[in-house]
Formats: sequence, C-alpha cells, structure tokens
Amino acid sequence: MRLLFKILLGLAAALILVTIYVLNPRLPTPDGEQSAVFYEPGALGVARQSIALTDPSRPTHPNGDFEGSPVRELNGYLWIPDRRAQRPFPLIVYSHGFMSSVAEPQYLVEFLVPKGYAIIAVNYPLTHGGAPGGANAGDVVNQPGDVSFLIDALLARNADPQDSLYGVLDPSRIAAVGLSLGGLTTTFAAYHRDLRDPRLAAAVSIAGPSSFLEPRFFETASIPFMMIAGSADAIIPYGDNAAPIPDKVGNSQLVTLHQGSHVGFADVARIYMRWFRHPDKPLCPLLLRSLDRESEEAEQMLAPDPDLGISTAGEPPCSMEHFERAMRPAEQQMLTRLALYAFLEQSFATDAGRRQEMARYLADAFANEHPAVSVR
Repeated sequence: MRLLFKILLGLAAALILVTIYVLNPRLPTPDGEQSAVFYEPGALGVARQSIALTDPSRPTHPNGDFEGSPVRELNGYLWIPDRRAQRPFPLIVYSHGFMSSVAEPQYLVEFLVPKGYAIIAVNYPLTHGGAPGGANAGDVVNQPGDVSFLIDALLARNADPQDSLYGVLDPSRIAAVGLSLGGLTTTFAAYHRDLRDPRLAAAVSIAGPSSFLEPRFFETASIPFMMIAGSADAIIPYGDNAAPIPDKVGNSQLVTLHQGSHVGFADVARIYMRWFRHPDKPLCPLLLRSLDRESEEAEQMLAPDPDLGISTAGEPPCSMEHFERAMRPAEQQMLTRLALYAFLEQSFATDAGRRQEMARYLADAFANEHPAVSVR
C-alpha cells in the first residue's frame, strides 16, 4: 500500500512539473557574452498597482450594439520597481495590439521593471479583445489621446507629496512602446502633427503599421525611434512597413528578427503558439473578420493627406500565400527584450558611458551574437 502511495505521489509530482512547464515555459537565454551580461535579471523587483482612470473630456463612440459613453475608461496596471532607492525611473507607456489586452507585455514587464523602468498599460476602450460591441481598429485614432491622458494622470500623482507615486517617475524620460495597432498608436503619439505628445522622449513600434506614413509624417519630432519587426510577419507585412523605416525616419533604428512572426511578439504566444509552424496563420482568418468594421472617424483621420504625410500605400494584412516555419515565440521574445532594453538604455541611461556602451552593443554585438538578428 505504501509503495502504491509513493508511486501515485511521484506521478502527481511529475504531472505538476509537466503542467508548470506547459503553462509557463521559460524564455531561452542568449549565448553571446555581451548579451548574456545585459540579460542578467534586474535586482529591483516588481510592484504592481491597479489603474482605473476615467477621462471625462472625450467620449467612447458607439460601436456595434454598444451605445457609447460620454467618457473613456482606461483600466490596467502600473508596474514599478519595488526598491526605490534609484528613483526617479523612466516611464514606458505601453499600447497593446488589436484584440489584445493589458496582459500582452508581461514578458517585457518582468524583464524591464526590475532593471529600473516603470511601465503602464491599459485596455483601450474599443480595441481590446473584450471591447463592448466587438473590437474596432478604427478607434486607434483616439488612442494617442489616451496615451497623453495616462501621462497627465501619472505625472500629477508623481508631483503630489501625499501620493505613493511621489517622486518615483522622471518626467524627462518618458517613452511610448506598442505592438501592432499599439505600435501605430505609439507612432501617432510620437509624430502625428495634431495628436503627438511632446513629452515623449523616445518611441518604439513593435511590428506596427507604417506603410502609409510618408517621410513628411515623421518630420514633427527628432526623438530616438526604433522599429522591431519579424521578416515573416503575415499580419503587418515586413517589406512595406518595417523595411523602409530607416529611410523614412531620422534618428531611427530597425531591428529585424529573421523569420519572426507577428503573434510571436505577444506574451501569450510562448505558451499557446509555440508548437505552431507559423503562429500568424491560425489568427489571420479571425483578424480579417474583425477588421471588417467601418469607422467614419478613422476614415477621416487616416484619409490621404500630403500635408500630414499620410498616403494609401501598403499591402493588406494576411496576404501571405506560403507560411514557412517561423522563429519560435520564446526566442523572439528573448531577442525583443534585449533590443528594447538596449534602445531604452542608450536613450535614457543617466551615465553617458552607459549610453555609448548600449549604442555600440546595438550597432555591432547584438547582431553578431545572434545570427537571426540584423540592425540597421
């Protein structure tokens, strides 16, 4: 009887270990010497605060069977280092992709916050996966205003001696980062003539649409800009959107992950999509159905306008005919961590030597240590 009990106990323990691995696989670690050093975990820990903000100055428009609202509700999280001796910290405003959520950047949060960065992310009212009336990509034109509202709210808390956030954030070091439609949100918040927020000191678009944005569009600011993209992206085609960035945007860098997919940039992909030959393929039909929604406001804001630098150029999403094997999401996310961290450090590190070190790493060592990466 005791032997049977031990066998059952051993099987249960093995099942638990397998379940932990299946539901929470670890990201790989880099092989290169410099990358391994920069990939070491930060020592500051992570503290999370729930965020529930209401912007009464702007409405949420009717959407499907949703009647609309006179306000915009922004609910999500703020992650800050739980050891604050090194404050103030740079602030990252993260924008999720279409039909995604505030959970999307978890792998970036776990890496960057212990290294000294604060990150805020919210579910945008009409583009997250559970949006009332169904996700509507057209509401992207209102999301740069949400970015600015989040910055307003956090900086007000940061300046209030009675608030727990007092003095934690550095108003001079604010970056916008976003994936896919969130990458377009970031690009608008950084450069759009009428929507940009001048407090942004750096911006990163991860596989964000940009084919219809001409060089003139980016002339409103000279902040550091990075595009991180996968060459096998079926949803936001690499050749039209990411590849031209260095020729369009001054003070920019393009990090290409060869055979990287679109979905591979989302945290959930390393858990649920890691056995797929190409993570984008099963998502394309769902995406195309959800994109088939009209928004009069978006059509007006995104209409071709030579003065703004907006055109109609670009290949439609999910037009890829052959889906070759894509990079594994876990590897893709490890490389994205390194690229984003190096970019932020070269932009925001308080020590000039550190900024120069990270700039050299991005220019040379990063790609040399990872054959799947190129940096232009």
